[in-house]
Amino acid sequence: MVGILALQGGFEAHARIIRSLGAEPREVRVPADLEGLDALILPGGESTVMTLGVEREGLAEPLRALAGDGMPVLGTCAGMIMLDRDHLGVLDIRTSRNAFGRQLHSFEADLELDGLGEPLHAVFIRAPWVAEHGPEVEVLARVGEHPVAIRQGNVLAVAFHPELAGEPRLHELLLGLNGS
Repeated sequence: MVGILALQGGFEAHARIIRSLGAEPREVRVPADLEGLDALILPGGESTVMTLGVEREGLAEPLRALAGDGMPVLGTCAGMIMLDRDHLGVLDIRTSRNAFGRQLHSFEADLELDGLGEPLHAVFIRAPWVAEHGPEVEVLARVGEHPVAIRQGNVLAVAFHPELAGEPRLHELLLGLNGS
């Protein structure tokens, strides 16, 4: 069972990909929705709205605990921001919001992502980048000099939207982190 934070943002597109891979998605809105999960996705959306929802529903501590206990986690775009030092503190990164510019500056790119073989098509919409990271963080891809895909232990975070490109390989990687 793969939980998808469903307070705001692109959770439905992630659920479609999870189903296409033969796994069962569950929308996560309250702490009880976290019970029995094998993996977790924090989707793109608006990080300020997501932060308010996480605080309102009492999800911050349970989300930190699951990631800290080794549950595989994928954060995309705003999900990457939610995982950083200034928000949930799951990853030893600091992100820069809207780093590539406003909506008008959205773009698509094919990225070489360590361990995936063929380039991955990435959709960047008001995307962040990793402004700084600690020594335990592995940078998997960059746009220019800026890290846009990282991994720290069981947590994978990307600054883009693989779900909008119909790109399942990061979801496959997430499912593989727990041996599924």
